Amino acid sequence: MPVAKPSLIKLNSVLAQHLGLDAETLSGSMGTAVFSGNHVPNGAGPIAMAYAGHQFGGFNPQLGDGRAILLGEVLDRNGVRRDIQLKGSGRTPFSRRGDGRAALGPVLREYIVCEAMNALGIPTTRALAAVTTGEPVYREMEEPGAILTRVAKGLVRVGTFEFFAVRKDQAAIKTLADYVIARHYPAARDTDNPYLTMLQAVISAQAQLIAQWMGVGFIHGVMNTDNMSVAGETIDYGPCAFMDTFDPSTVYSSIDVAGRYRYSNQPSIAHWNLAQLAQSLLPILTDDEETAVSIARHAINEFPDLYRSAWTKKMRQKLGLLKAQDGDLALAEALFKILHDDRSDLTNTFRRLCDLAAAKDNQTEVFEASMSDALGGWLVEWQARLQQETASPQERAHLMRLANPAFIPRNHLVEEAISAAVGQGDFGSFERLLSVLSNPFEDQPESSAYTHPPKPGEVVRETFCGT
Repeated sequence: MPVAKPSLIKLNSVLAQHLGLDAETLSGSMGTAVFSGNHVPNGAGPIAMAYAGHQFGGFNPQLGDGRAILLGEVLDRNGVRRDIQLKGSGRTPFSRRGDGRAALGPVLREYIVCEAMNALGIPTTRALAAVTTGEPVYREMEEPGAILTRVAKGLVRVGTFEFFAVRKDQAAIKTLADYVIARHYPAARDTDNPYLTMLQAVISAQAQLIAQWMGVGFIHGVMNTDNMSVAGETIDYGPCAFMDTFDPSTVYSSIDVAGRYRYSNQPSIAHWNLAQLAQSLLPILTDDEETAVSIARHAINEFPDLYRSAWTKKMRQKLGLLKAQDGDLALAEALFKILHDDRSDLTNTFRRLCDLAAAKDNQTEVFEASMSDALGGWLVEWQARLQQETASPQERAHLMRLANPAFIPRNHLVEEAISAAVGQGDFGSFERLLSVLSNPFEDQPESSAYTHPPKPGEVVRETFCGT
């Protein structure tokens, strides 16, 4: 469905080159035509994918790409197969009553946040390009239209398996599982039960992914089963946000009125979603139904321990604890309670710990003089624990800085960039924010304003889905 007057907002030239694409050509009129959907490149076979999904706990047997078109696959320079998809390119068979288009604001949000996630080292889909369409879209109000080109290791979701499971199409479940194994988990092919091994691999990947989300205060906002990739990547950035003031009950998503997908619930929701995947795989795990249920339940029951292990490892990295000891997780959890009680900024607190880890003087040079007695007591306990480590303070601080970003895509900064682009056609804030977020672990003194929490009038309390 051609658009009237497409214009390139941003080309991710580094990613284009990694994909083996000609960035120079893509930065011109040909790239704009491809990224807007006005031109289908040679060799592409555009399709919209079907899937089902549990949405806020309720099952919908028929979903699909209502505003996305998969152009095709490429092999990147490492030989890894990548999907390239247009998001917001128009109606598909799954659009229901929607127009299949995307507004500029959600496109910019996804571009910013997914690229920030990649720079943070968290598995994610990527943004290859963004274009404006020259046409309006109508939501609560008229907004400029845009299209995102995203790149993924794969676009098979838990909901893709559910689509065939609810139809009792065992042959299709097996075909889909064989495809996922071949593409993402090839080592599973040579095991006694490849489908169980695949399930275990997906469970492990999700435990690792959610632990990384939690470590940086990321809240996905809509963890439906159709938004969980079996490739272990963060996918479908809608009403997502990063936490400023630490509060485990934080919800930003405007559609999550009951707080189902709040920050603290993300591990348990991932566990629940994975159970739906296991349920879908039962017919191919083994011929005996009772045995299939038993081995699937055993695999799913491994998730809490896998997540706890990943989370403990993440906390040790963030606290500079290189040698594992009992009590390390309790030490971290005590800090989180203090952060909640003190209404402290999550990102800045951990970044200050990096400075304190290398400091020779008292802690008040790093933390505000008004820090609570509870935090002061915890710092004494943490420093005593550090004395049991063999790494030098400088080495420890360096490693901590690699685990604790100075910069995250703070909601008020994202909204500022979106507002300037949508309201004035000014993409300067968008470009500057992307630049800062591309090196989140560097101090960047000239960009220190990007580390500041929002002022009272800047606080973003609600984020919105892009549909």
